[in-house]
Amino acid sequence: MQTQVQNTPPNHAALDYLEGFIGETLAADFLCQSVRTLQKWRVTGFGPKFYKSGRSIRYRRCDLLEWADTRRRASTSCTGNN
Repeated sequence: MQTQVQNTPPNHAALDYLEGFIGETLAADFLCQSVRTLQKWRVTGFGPKFYKSGRSIRYRRCDLLEWADTRRRASTSCTGNN
């Protein structure tokens, strides 16, 4: 017996959540880091992508997840995504 795969519409609420902007305090909480650490990372270019409008800094959750995923390791001896 063959089952049909139904075309389901994308979950717009989840996409809005991931694409929405958050401030640096929420971004720091999201990454389990301090705000000061995020500030240092922005200066050095190490951290996740961010947006700046005037003095305001904003992050998108999808960018935070993408950045965090690039740091995923299987062991302490791994140097890449393993």
